Amino acid sequence: MSEAKGGRGAQLKHTGLRPGWTTGACATAAATAAYTALLSGDFPDPVTITLPRGQTPAFALAVEELAEGWATAGVVKDAGDDPDVTHGALVRVTVRRLPPGSGVVFKAGPGVGTVTLPGLPLDVGEPAVNPVPRQMIRDHIARVAAEHRGSGNVEVTVSVDHGEEIARSTWNPRLGILGGLSILGTTGIVVPYSCSAWIDSIRRGVDVARAAGQTHVAGCTGSTSEKTVVAEYGLPEIALLDMGDFAGAVLKYVRRHPVDRLTVCGGFAKLSKLAAGHLDLHSARSQVDKPFLAALARRGGADADLAAEVEVANTGLAALRLCEARGVPLGDLVAVAARDEALTVLRGAPVAVDVICIDRTGAVVGRSSVH
Repeated sequence: MSEAKGGRGAQLKHTGLRPGWTTGACATAAATAAYTALLSGDFPDPVTITLPRGQTPAFALAVEELAEGWATAGVVKDAGDDPDVTHGALVRVTVRRLPPGSGVVFKAGPGVGTVTLPGLPLDVGEPAVNPVPRQMIRDHIARVAAEHRGSGNVEVTVSVDHGEEIARSTWNPRLGILGGLSILGTTGIVVPYSCSAWIDSIRRGVDVARAAGQTHVAGCTGSTSEKTVVAEYGLPEIALLDMGDFAGAVLKYVRRHPVDRLTVCGGFAKLSKLAAGHLDLHSARSQVDKPFLAALARRGGADADLAAEVEVANTGLAALRLCEARGVPLGDLVAVAARDEALTVLRGAPVAVDVICIDRTGAVVGRSSVH
């Protein structure tokens, strides 16, 4: 019998849903096409890019403009079967020549937001083009420069048609990202989430891992947490459950179909929701509870002033950084509280649990013991 296949890829295949492309992938494709045209005089259409995991999708161009010193290309975002508010949005990138030594400079065009509050992975005043899309664009600019003997010194302005209007349906205004959308994505791929289909895929993932004799599985909120778990424990792909926002689905199914050990790994803010008793971690259905974090911080030795700062922090990550700076182990406290909540949901099932909290780079910022 052939070896059963599990993990993230098998889950997506099992759902039957069509994946799509992130705004970061679309912006990378548009930037690649624009810079190629600026150096060669011709737009590649379709334009092929390489995603962080090695996939090489091709994107058709919806916009092509070439003038002296600059070029613009546009790509229409296809979110696949995911109900993404940016599905169908036109992502435009204008690339302009800059003097030697300038490197790649990012600008926010119409429809792309600007960061105005701390606590995000970008400095205040920066365009809301997240770190991974920035690196993808830099890498592709460098490749095009090497191929066409360019300098690689360019200004990259990212725009999204009607982006400011679309952003009103997102959390950007509350996070202090003003003027439009964020350019997002860590893998370049939008994983579609039909609740029923994805929960069914989680159950299948547990079944496949158990059938293959895996005694230790990990529920991960995304690709970054998967990498962290693999680095920490060396787990094979078949033991990785892409739980996304559905922490409750993992815990309830493992309660009925136990494994010896379950590791839950995810971003600090998401797992703070689990710690506070939320089993659905999606931003539309649960929010980071700042008063809860302030209470945990006080339990960890925070004084009244620090607790007050935590309670009004812009994001969960900002609250974490405030505590780290003053020696309060909020990451560990959240991990322990999340583990205890998981054990409550498991209702005495013979499953040992530990929790790992990470930041956006995948660095471990909190962990619990195994219990």
